[in-house]
Amino acid sequence: MLAPSLGAWSMCALGAAALALAGQSRGAPPALPLFIEAAEASGLQFVHVNGASGQYYMAEQMGPGVALLDYDGDGDLDLFVLQGGALDETPAHAPGAATSRLFRNDLTVSPDGTRTLRFTDVTERAGLGWRGYGMGVAVADYDNDGHLDLFLTGFGDAALFRNMGDGTFTDVTAAAGLGSTLWSTSAAFLDYDQDGHLDLFVASYLDFTLADNKTCTDSLGARDYCSPRAYRPVQDRLYRNDGNRRFTDVTGPAGMLKATGAGLGVAVGDYNQDGWLDIYVANDATPNQLWINRRDGTFMDDGPLSGAAVNAVGNPEGSMGLASGDADADGDEDLFITNIIGETFVLYENDGAGSFEDVRARWGLARPTAAFTGFGTDWLDYDNDGWLDLFVANGAVNVIEQQRGQPLPFRMRNQLFRNTGARRMIETTDAAGPAFAELGIGRGAAFGDIDNDGDIDIVFTNNGGPLRLLLNQTAAKGAARASDDSGAAGWLQIRLEQSSGNRFGLGAWVGVERSGLPTLWRRVKTDGSYLSASDMRLHVGLGAAPVVSAVVVQWPDGHRERWPGPRAGQLVTLRRGSAPQAAGK
Repeated sequence: MLAPSLGAWSMCALGAAALALAGQSRGAPPALPLFIEAAEASGLQFVHVNGASGQYYMAEQMGPGVALLDYDGDGDLDLFVLQGGALDETPAHAPGAATSRLFRNDLTVSPDGTRTLRFTDVTERAGLGWRGYGMGVAVADYDNDGHLDLFLTGFGDAALFRNMGDGTFTDVTAAAGLGSTLWSTSAAFLDYDQDGHLDLFVASYLDFTLADNKTCTDSLGARDYCSPRAYRPVQDRLYRNDGNRRFTDVTGPAGMLKATGAGLGVAVGDYNQDGWLDIYVANDATPNQLWINRRDGTFMDDGPLSGAAVNAVGNPEGSMGLASGDADADGDEDLFITNIIGETFVLYENDGAGSFEDVRARWGLARPTAAFTGFGTDWLDYDNDGWLDLFVANGAVNVIEQQRGQPLPFRMRNQLFRNTGARRMIETTDAAGPAFAELGIGRGAAFGDIDNDGDIDIVFTNNGGPLRLLLNQTAAKGAARASDDSGAAGWLQIRLEQSSGNRFGLGAWVGVERSGLPTLWRRVKTDGSYLSASDMRLHVGLGAAPVVSAVVVQWPDGHRERWPGPRAGQLVTLRRGSAPQAAGK
C-alpha cells in the first residue's frame, strides 16, 4: 500500500515557513537565494577541533564527517557529527576532551504550516559522546530491529553503536567483532551476498603514526603537510554480517587483498547491472578501485579495465569524495569524484555494463574545478527539475600561497553545479546565495530534506571550523510561483520497508515512471560523499509536470514490485509485498 508517512504538505505554507526562517515577512518579495545558512540559528553549535600543533600530522587535515538520520523514528532528520581533538599533548579520548555530538531535530509545524527548525544537543543522554579522533560515519539498521545504528571510523579507533530504540545507543564494538583500526575513513553498509543482513565495508587510508611523522616542505621550503605518497596505504576491510549481531572479517576470502589504495571515499552501486551490489573506492594518489561482485562471495577489482581507476594519461589522481547516481537519466549509475587542486574533478559516465568514460571536459566540469580541492559531494536535485545536480565542499590540504601567514591558510569556497539535462553541468555557485561566498575548509557533507519541506538541504563540516547548514529555498520559490499561477517544480519522497531482513531496503533500485518522460532511477543509500552518511529516504524532483505513472522497486535480492503512481508533493512508504502487481525483471 501507499502510506504517506508525513502527509502532503501545503506548498504555500512551506514557502511562508522558509521565508520566515530567512528573516523575511510573509509579504516580502520572493527574492530568495538558492540556499540560506542556518546552523547557529537552528541550534547547531559545533566547532571541529583538528588538534593542529605545528607538527603537521597528516590526520589533522582530513576530518570530520557528518550524518543525517532519523534515529528516534519521529519523521525528521537528526544530525550526528564527528569530533577530533589534540593528538600529541592531550589524547583525543582523555576525560574533558571534545567529543562527537548528536543533535535531535525538534522541527515543529504550526497550524498555518509555518515551520520552526530547532536542534537540541542530546549527546550525553543518548550515550554518543565518543572520544576517539573521529573521521567518518556510516548509518544503517545492521541488526534489523527497525532502528538506525552508527559505525564510526577514526585515526586509531573505530566503533559500532547500536540504537536501542529508546533514544540511547550502546557501544557494541567488541561484541560485534569489530576492533580498532590504524586509520579508517569512509565506510558503507551493503548486503553484498543477498542474505538479508547488512555487511560492512571499511576504507582505510595510510600507515601513519605520530612517531613516524615525516618532515615535508612546500615549493618555498616552508613546512607543510606531506603528500600521501610519503606513507604506505593501509588495506581496506570487508566484514560479513553473520546475522547474530556479529561480523566476520572476510577481506581475504572475498579477494580484496589483491589491491590496496589510500582509501577516502566509498560508494555502493550495481555498476554492471547484474543485480548484485558492487563497491567503488576513491583513493588518494593511488588508483581507484571498482570491486565487482562476482555473486559467489568474492570480488574482482575491475577499476583498471573499467576506465575508472586513473586519468586519461594513466596516472592516479588525488581522489577524496565521490557521488554515485544516474546523472544522464539513462538507467545506470555514473561516478563523480573530487580531486586535489590542479587535477580537476572527474565525471565517469557508465555505459550500462560497468565500463566508464571520462567526460569531465565534455560536461563542463574540468575548467571550473581546476583551482579547488574537493571533499564532500553528492548528486542532488536541488531545484526539483528531475535532473541530478552537484554540490562540492572544498578545502585545501596544503598552504594556499595567497593565504600564507593567515590562520588556517587552507580556505576555499564551496561549489554548486546545475545539470542542464543535455549532458552539461553549469556552475551556479554565484547564484546560490551569500552562504556560498564564505571561505572554509570543507570536508564531510550530508544531504537530506532536513525541514521536510520538499527540497534537499545540505549540512557540511569545516576542518578546524564550524558546522554549516544550508537550507534549500526551492520550496519557498515554488510557493511564490504557485501563488501567481506560474507553476512550480514537483517532487516525491520515497521510503522503503521490509518485514524482515534489511528492514529499510538499503541498496534497492527505485524507478519513478512518468508519462512521456524518462524514468528517474535512484538508489536507496546512505553512503557516498566523504566520511559522511545522507538521508536514506529517496528524494525525486519531478519538474514542471509532476505526474507519476508508477513507482518500480527492485529490492536488493532482485524481486521487483510496481505501485501505481502516487500523488506528487508527499512522502510515501512502500512496503514489500503490498504492491497490487509484481514487475518483471
